[in-house]
Amino acid sequence: MRPLFIRRARQLVTLAGSSAAPLVREKMNDLQIIENGSVWIERGVIIAVGPDDELAHRFADRIGEADVIDARGKTVTPGLIDPHTHLVYAGSREHEWTMRLRGATYMEIMNAGGGIHATTKATREASEEMLYEESKRRLDLFLLHGVTTVEAKSGYGLSFEGEIKQLEVAKRLHDTHPVDVVSTFLGAHAVPPEWKDDRDGYIRLIMEVMIPEVSRRGLAEFNDVFCERGVFTPDEARRILEAGKAHGLTPKIHADEIEPYGGAELAAEVGAISADHLLRASDEGLRRMAERGVIGVLLPGTAFFLMTQAADARRLIDNGVPVALATDCNPGSSPTVSLPLVMSLACLHMRMTPAEALAAATINAAHAIGRSHVIGSLEPGKKADLAIFNAANYMQIMYYYGVNHTEMVIKDGKIVVNEGKVCI
Repeated sequence: MRPLFIRRARQLVTLAGSSAAPLVREKMNDLQIIENGSVWIERGVIIAVGPDDELAHRFADRIGEADVIDARGKTVTPGLIDPHTHLVYAGSREHEWTMRLRGATYMEIMNAGGGIHATTKATREASEEMLYEESKRRLDLFLLHGVTTVEAKSGYGLSFEGEIKQLEVAKRLHDTHPVDVVSTFLGAHAVPPEWKDDRDGYIRLIMEVMIPEVSRRGLAEFNDVFCERGVFTPDEARRILEAGKAHGLTPKIHADEIEPYGGAELAAEVGAISADHLLRASDEGLRRMAERGVIGVLLPGTAFFLMTQAADARRLIDNGVPVALATDCNPGSSPTVSLPLVMSLACLHMRMTPAEALAAATINAAHAIGRSHVIGSLEPGKKADLAIFNAANYMQIMYYYGVNHTEMVIKDGKIVVNEGKVCI
């Protein structure tokens, strides 16, 4: 494998120096940009980062053996990282969107056979091969938008067999696709209809059967719960998250999306790596999250699609909560794979600066999935995951919203997207 030399980027956004702890408060605006910057890569690893003249001198006798990429006029960043997706599912629910636009309520949609249970039905009925192919197409689209790592939740099986199938597909995608897939078990996404009269029985199934088997098979690193009124209570969520911890699964939590419900406080209590959504989190919950270093993963695309008020990122940042951004890619409330669009929405609807948004989609997102030691910034020793944007500076990536500026993506030192096409 020949060395790769990326040269003369108009802006090389490194985010260096943030691997040990996520960026918080005003530090989220410090992107560590090198003008006319270059990167030397060997065997899938970043060897050197710096001004072009310095690297050209250092590797002068080896440039002839390298593949050289001319990044003049372009912006180079770490590969984008999406720390909250529901990547693996079957089917589509655009008919519900039309119903909602015409004024139908969530319960009316559910009673008409829609909602999460529609996706659960489709996912259960899909063969593993069908589920793999449908999810692979989505993962290709993530890659085309500059994303090199995604977190993927289960939660549309809602049965032992269904949840295992989703996680097996996610593992297969990780093993066969350039994008790294980090798996999260979300058996506690909802109580399935067949368990509606015995919700504690379903919780016991999660705790006593699903979690131990997921752990035994090594199918997930994280254990997530949808903690919301009408879904799982804070006490139920605590039991499920503690059961996961006993089997080596790190807690995550869907928290305080609809009302203040103690989810942020619970995230701090159980030592969750992240709490996601947080539209209605209390001041006390945010204070505790900041104290414990829990990442707040915000999902502006979800609020946008549901036509609701987005989370107040400014409030989180000012309270010292480290913030990450994600698509929440799912068929019901955020059917998008465009993390750059989500970054634009974070600026427009959450009062984040473009610098904060980029930090939130790279190094802080890496922290939200326990990968900050290997990805999320451009530094020697890290994986050579990079995105090259046809933009004169990082702000243009978000300023020209709804446009995919991704020109090239490099994953593990290999070019996997070139001129807007997947080449794997």
